[in-house]
Amino acid sequence: MGYAADALVLLQALADRSPLPRVRALHLPPPPAAGSLRGEFAALELDDGTLGLTYVLLDNTWTGLSRRLDRGALAGRDALDVARGYASTDALERTVGFAAVNALTRILFDRAGFAPPASGDSIGLLDPQPGETVGMIGYFAPLVPHIIASGARVLVVELRADLAGETDGVRVTLDAAELAKCEKVLATGTLLLNDTLEPMLQHCRRAHRFALVGPSVGCPPDPLFARGVTLLGGRWVADAAGYVQALTAGASTGAFARKFALTAAEYPGWGALLARMAGTRASTM
Repeated sequence: MGYAADALVLLQALADRSPLPRVRALHLPPPPAAGSLRGEFAALELDDGTLGLTYVLLDNTWTGLSRRLDRGALAGRDALDVARGYASTDALERTVGFAAVNALTRILFDRAGFAPPASGDSIGLLDPQPGETVGMIGYFAPLVPHIIASGARVLVVELRADLAGETDGVRVTLDAAELAKCEKVLATGTLLLNDTLEPMLQHCRRAHRFALVGPSVGCPPDPLFARGVTLLGGRWVADAAGYVQALTAGASTGAFARKFALTAAEYPGWGALLARMAGTRASTM
């Protein structure tokens, strides 16, 4: 099974053990201005205030969601049913479904009293060293200077042919097979939406560190660690109301969430969290 199917099995196990909130609303950012770093993510809000984030700038996803007349019909729907859309071939259903997957994962974490460790590292704790070649799936230009300053080189795998070339320690290629030379790789959660995670991991079998980062990386960790991802770097929303207000206004959401970095060694496991949740509920009855 692919990651989506594996994640949904875990969410079903959560639903089998505890009632889940329904969907309250899908909050979209304003249309992003050219060159802007904001407006990339939407938030699905459950009726207990929990948020799940999803990337909305793949192809025409933002436009499709903004024009979708039945978007308001999400309100009151079963969150797990919405999450099942993540396995759909329809891009909009998949995007909203992924947000629901993230929201329900946060539900389990909160109910089990688990919060992943905070992190201020934007490159997934890769710790680049002089002479190394760090793989990057997608060109994250703001992160490149930090890696280059360490003395490492950067190999970027891109889809855009106009970016291909080499300059100042950065090689941009269209050939993902070149990732085979990298021992450390940085990728965003977009791989979880465009169904390219497994193929990219196949190219990265030499990598002993594979960091998956971004605001939408808030989904069930177990199948990702099992596939070879070594670190998840996401956003932990601390003030949901403030986050939604900032997101819909096109403002920075940084004051309402913190970055986290989670490794397999720091993660109890889905089954352990389900057991912990059950114990917490029993102690409060």
